Amino acid sequence: MSAPVFLHRDCLVGANPIIWSNDDFNELAGDVPLDTILGEMRAAGFAGSELGHAYPRTPAPLADALGRHQLRLVSGWHSTYLATRDLGEEEKNFRAHLNLLKTLGARVAIVAECSHCIHGTREATLGFGTADRRALSAEEWVRFANGLKHLCAVASSEEMRVVYHHHMGTVIQTEAELDRLLADVPLLSLVLDPGHLAFAGIDPVAVAQRHAARIGHVHLKSVRPAIAEHVRREGWSFCRAVTEGVFTIPGDGCVDFPAIFKVLASVDYRGWLVVEAEEDPVKVPALPKARAARAYVRTHAGV
Repeated sequence: MSAPVFLHRDCLVGANPIIWSNDDFNELAGDVPLDTILGEMRAAGFAGSELGHAYPRTPAPLADALGRHQLRLVSGWHSTYLATRDLGEEEKNFRAHLNLLKTLGARVAIVAECSHCIHGTREATLGFGTADRRALSAEEWVRFANGLKHLCAVASSEEMRVVYHHHMGTVIQTEAELDRLLADVPLLSLVLDPGHLAFAGIDPVAVAQRHAARIGHVHLKSVRPAIAEHVRREGWSFCRAVTEGVFTIPGDGCVDFPAIFKVLASVDYRGWLVVEAEEDPVKVPALPKARAARAYVRTHAGV
């Protein structure tokens, strides 16, 4: 077993409620009550939570729900459509989300561009060569990058950071797309998600090393390579891939998390580490999995 890499003591370990109740596909335990999610999250040893579909989206009720379980708000996904929609409307929606996060003490805002996204479409083939995934046009890319620059400035004025979530089935899936985005938007920080990188056929450790100074948030999930190969070979959708168990927790699957923790330690990373490995919670009960993931991070990252 690899020796633990001790990350800075300011690092906190949180969870995403997708472990318990899937945000994209309601048939995957979409009806689990919020108090069950938060109670088990706290019982597993996590300090905070990202947002999910069951969570209130106004400050007082959200603070009350989290407070009942002694959990902090980490952040939450925000879908942008900067490439295809009006920037003024996008800014308005983003500011409302930012206000919720800031009011409850979060310091990073997770965004992902969802123009042309297919990850929520149950039958859409994921993009490995010819597939249903559509890239941005040259004009759309310029609008997207300029829009992100604007949202980064908005967040900075509120003493917050925008962190970008590369994701399967979206316009930022490949290594080239991610590298181009980070080059084009210098103020943008990165959500390092080793699971989505490995699923896309990208080396997560290499990405972490290359963009170490840009990492502003970390998601912890791994990939079962045999299932990922079925996805590529047989043209599965994201929904089927998740249901069949392509994602798993740290300590399982193919991702070298000790190497990633070493990269984070080298740049004195002090943000959140968030476990979010989604599977079918009926097939794989959430609480034992969450406890195992929390124990793994404690053992291998010292937090």
